[in-house]
Amino acid sequence: MLLLLLVGCGGSEEEEGAPQERLGGVVQPQPTEQAPAPPQVEPFTEPVAIEIAASLGSDRRLMVDGTTNLPDATRLQVLVEREVSGVRWQERTAVTEGRFAAGPFGPGSGLPDGGYRITVNMPPASVQPAAVRARLGDKGQHLSGPLVRSSPHGLGQVVRASQRFLVGSETRHTTDRVEVRELN
Repeated sequence: MLLLLLVGCGGSEEEEGAPQERLGGVVQPQPTEQAPAPPQVEPFTEPVAIEIAASLGSDRRLMVDGTTNLPDATRLQVLVEREVSGVRWQERTAVTEGRFAAGPFGPGSGLPDGGYRITVNMPPASVQPAAVRARLGDKGQHLSGPLVRSSPHGLGQVVRASQRFLVGSETRHTTDRVEVRELN
């Protein structure tokens, strides 16, 4: 009797509607609409440009800001290195409306006079937000220009811009052996 009940319960619903798939004996609903395609994003086509500006605050600590044509939300790393000692300070920042800012850099007592190298790096596209990666390419393949180079770790293309900044009036010293002669 139980067998008759089970046999009598099936069949008519599946035949009337659209084809349905069974998974583990349970009828699975079929999607009626396809998911919309992701919006097309315009690839980044212009050569990368980064302008670096720096200023010394009243506390003798360095503030770095700049402009770039990289897409908004692009993650950057700003590095300041004292040329004489190699002491470094770094900070992560992101592009907002074509601008970036980082700092203050240096010890609480302020930066001593001398030369400093300011470097702005764009890490590989793999660590950038999805919207930035969509414009630059998964491996930065849409990047071009003199600031673009291959990542040393094989992660695609990265960006690097560098500029020297002088604090105080100290002239640059050389470790080269040179002979100085007086001209008459």
